[in-house]
Amino acid sequence: MNLLADENMAALTPLFAPLGRLRALPGRDISATDMADVEALLVRSVTRVDASLLAAAPKLRFVGTATIGTDHLDLAALSERGIRWANAPGCNAEAVGEWVLQALLVLALRSGRALRDCTLGIVGVGNTGSAVLRRLKALGVRVLCCDPLRQAAGDSGPWFSLDQLLAQCDGITLHVPLVEGGANATRALLDQQRLAQLGEGAWLLNASRGEVIDNRALVAEKRRRPDLKLALDVWEQEPLPMPELVELADIATPHIAGYSLEGKIRGSLMLHCALTRGQVRTPALAELLDAPAKPAEAAPTTLDDQSLLGLLQQVFDLEREDERFRAALPGGFDARRKANLARRECSALTLRPVDDTQRTVLSALGFSLTE
Repeated sequence: MNLLADENMAALTPLFAPLGRLRALPGRDISATDMADVEALLVRSVTRVDASLLAAAPKLRFVGTATIGTDHLDLAALSERGIRWANAPGCNAEAVGEWVLQALLVLALRSGRALRDCTLGIVGVGNTGSAVLRRLKALGVRVLCCDPLRQAAGDSGPWFSLDQLLAQCDGITLHVPLVEGGANATRALLDQQRLAQLGEGAWLLNASRGEVIDNRALVAEKRRRPDLKLALDVWEQEPLPMPELVELADIATPHIAGYSLEGKIRGSLMLHCALTRGQVRTPALAELLDAPAKPAEAAPTTLDDQSLLGLLQQVFDLEREDERFRAALPGGFDARRKANLARRECSALTLRPVDDTQRTVLSALGFSLTE
């Protein structure tokens, strides 16, 4: 089997080299000229698999994306050609949950507010939104959830409309796929009109897709209302985000909220299983994690916002990445993404809780625990 993969995918050689001839290229550079003999294509969100690419791939039988979203895949064209495809829902949910929690703690401390005293809204309660919800509930934060699809399916709520979240929440975090049209379209879900509904001093976080917010409207609203606080990981026109928006954002990162080593390996494992249809053993995550775990340490006596932020920063320092990202622009978007390939999740840090209550909280936040 001839396989072509994005070079930034994790565990490529141990997982896919035994299946045939494996080539790896930068994801943005994969083009029609590379596709003549490819039978299995493995990508991430930066590679557009459209009709023109497929037309140059007469032998292609499988496309896998190690991401949750599929907006970069032409699913209709794949279906028309009879090409199997797979994505990796939930692979990076823990990493996104950790990015959002750290961003919220940074914003809370900068504004002199306690996170537990805020009301926060989650738009889209799938895998990543649920990972955020679990963490906030463990900390006792009041959370309002908006997910029209889950609400229509009869999932237990309570559910709130987007307009209710805009009116009632101190902060809103977005976790929806990019949907171009129809009743549940999410492109420019937050347009000029909705951005104007954000309350005074509101926090807006986006770790889903840049196009979910009208970026030009957001620039105008932030300039009009500097009290708004923005934590943005995704941007329209990546890898060339609007310089004005990066400058105005309080926290800015290069689409790396889900970029953890564990999450990337999970995505590769899911594609390996889909490609082989279970006919070849898929290894366990622990077999592919060669990075050593950190030694166990005592948890802080009190889990206030500052101590929680300190724990998260031991694993991944969001404010430091913000500094590095800004320094790398305008041309260093992809280089900063690649620099985060070895980022670990909180499970890499083992803590000794002071009591059972703390144990419950730290477990929900994703840390490994010991007696």
